[in-house]
Amino acid sequence: MVFEDKNPAIPEIRTLATTDFFLPDDFSGLRELAYNFWWSWTPEARMLFSSIHPSLWARYHNPIELLIHLDPHHWESLQLSESFQASYESVVNAFARYMGHRKKWWFTKEWPEYKGGGVAYLSTEYGLHESLRIYSGGLGVLSGDHCKAASDVGLPFIAVGLLYRRGYFRQTINAEGQQQHMYPDFDLTRLPVLPVLSAEGRHLVVTVPLLDRKVHLAVYKAQVGRVQVLLLDSDLAQNEPHDRPITHILYVRGREMRLCQEMILGIGAVKALRALGINPDVWHLNEGHVALMTLERIREEINNGARFDAACDTVRRNIVFTTHTPVPAGNETFEAETARLYLGSWAVQLGVPVSTLLGLGQIDSEGSKFNLTVLALKLSSLRNGVSKKHGEVSREMWQSLYGVEAKDVPIASITNGVHVETWVGLELRDLLQRSIGRDWEQAAHLPERWGRFDELIADEDLWAAHEAQKRRLIRKSRELVSRMLARHGRSPRTLASIAHILDPRALTVGFARRFATYKRADLLFRDLGRLRALLTNTERPIQIIFAGKAHPADRAGQDLIAQIFRLAGRDPFLGKIVFLEDYDLQIGRLLVQGVDVWLNNPRRPLEASGTSGQKAAANGGLNLSVLDGWWIEGYTKDVGWAIGRLEALSDDQAQDAEDVASLYDLLEKEVLPVFFDRDADGLPREWIRRMKCSIRELLPVFSGSRMVRDYAREAYMELAGK
Repeated sequence: MVFEDKNPAIPEIRTLATTDFFLPDDFSGLRELAYNFWWSWTPEARMLFSSIHPSLWARYHNPIELLIHLDPHHWESLQLSESFQASYESVVNAFARYMGHRKKWWFTKEWPEYKGGGVAYLSTEYGLHESLRIYSGGLGVLSGDHCKAASDVGLPFIAVGLLYRRGYFRQTINAEGQQQHMYPDFDLTRLPVLPVLSAEGRHLVVTVPLLDRKVHLAVYKAQVGRVQVLLLDSDLAQNEPHDRPITHILYVRGREMRLCQEMILGIGAVKALRALGINPDVWHLNEGHVALMTLERIREEINNGARFDAACDTVRRNIVFTTHTPVPAGNETFEAETARLYLGSWAVQLGVPVSTLLGLGQIDSEGSKFNLTVLALKLSSLRNGVSKKHGEVSREMWQSLYGVEAKDVPIASITNGVHVETWVGLELRDLLQRSIGRDWEQAAHLPERWGRFDELIADEDLWAAHEAQKRRLIRKSRELVSRMLARHGRSPRTLASIAHILDPRALTVGFARRFATYKRADLLFRDLGRLRALLTNTERPIQIIFAGKAHPADRAGQDLIAQIFRLAGRDPFLGKIVFLEDYDLQIGRLLVQGVDVWLNNPRRPLEASGTSGQKAAANGGLNLSVLDGWWIEGYTKDVGWAIGRLEALSDDQAQDAEDVASLYDLLEKEVLPVFFDRDADGLPREWIRRMKCSIRELLPVFSGSRMVRDYAREAYMELAGK
């Protein structure tokens, strides 16, 4: 396909086709469609791929794998199918409309005269789809949603990350509840990524200096709608054997290896963009992991004749830095001696003592660790947290770095949002098209378009859509639990009983996130007597679905998973509490689309944003959350419940006791009574009213569309002229 009106700020990057699969000429457009993640948030495109071979699609959820495994003779029947041909033409035409018509894009309308170099976005992980497992959790999913939303509004935007050949670990839970870690070795030819071509027509490779040698990085591209994501890979034959694994594993345990990854990412990102002739106006650093890109940019300025301090000023001028971490201990730090070792050769290149470079990443000098967040704060022009509360917490956290009152610390806030097209369920999407209009995605950021949502959607229709999404979640949960218990060697009778766990009529609570201890996944279990009473109440049944991973080095988090797993296997919790292993984007979508209540109860103020609750809210799920992160901005009594008070206690045990009491009071006295208050038609009218309020009030305000517009107005275009 040829698309007109390409974004002139970011040239289209040429790629090399490495995977050989047969496509008839009639359906040749499927190749470009398969290599563009637009299909991942477009139901009609996914249905088209599924209709090619339903069982292969159900197995892989990856169009490249689907097309590789397809027998060429299979196309003969599809070529005779009028319905398939019509679906193909409809999807391909929709794709062409999305990719073209630049004059209609929001960014083009807002800044029609813009001729600059666009925005380069750097992140250590990207959660685009489960078929490309280069993500861990919230940071990566946010990065993926940022790219998708930037594509939707037509931002001149290019992203860079690492292509982890073994990804983040795949999780299994053994019969004792212990988390097991598996690192598959991905075949890149079977992923929706392609090698980037150099000007000479070969696979583009850039080099990054590392101690006494150079590390070669092959550059790949993932296409995300109109946005190109470059991914760097160190597993090349021309590298030393000990350098090839640098980009293998996301969030690798070893601290020195982690520093090598972050040097490769930051410096390699600049080199890859320069090799492609891309000179961004603005650099957006998403968390401190990518802050070492500043070294390469300072080197460029010094090579052009600038002195070190002037080079730092120039580099600083067009960097936006987003911090996601609300506690100092959560920031990426390295022992000073390790940092000194790797910064030594850079100090020589930049003509300064190594202590000068170390100082850029230190709050104070002697003996303190090298902190990548500090480096990013010092070498950026605009800085932001990811919610209003997080901005406030960040200003207090870094007050000593700036030596001013907390209110004067130059850290603003842009609240996170989610790419609603990715997260809204099929049945609800149909209702949104009928009520808001077929362009509801383009109106996602406009609260005024959602004002009459309550009137336009019948209670019966919304409840039916929600129940359909809930049944899908329950079916998948049963399948996953059955598969896990079969691996544990459970009997056929036990496996047969799995078909009856989880009641579609019960209030279904979801809790899914990284199992760090401060997120308090076990808070519900602090009062087993009240929990037992809730779960054995046959008149008002309740059930809880847990999912999440703990980092392989986090023993306390893994112990929490084991505790919940073991409790879920005992009466009276059996079948009422389930743990879904190997939490990924697919499970995440099913959960936020199908649960009645989304539970979030971290210790305040340690939740920077918490976008999973925004995804549930967009589907009409009601949030039951502590007042932290985005929920402080989103909470009203019409859209959910607030656990405890806004103020945090200084004593963690007292805080836990207060919050668990509040959580159970809310469940017993408010949540369950409203959910089970049914009219003569069997509908929970007050609950449905609140679902409508959740969608109407929260979806537009916490959409990725709103978020990227805020970044464009308050950050990108603010710096573009500098």
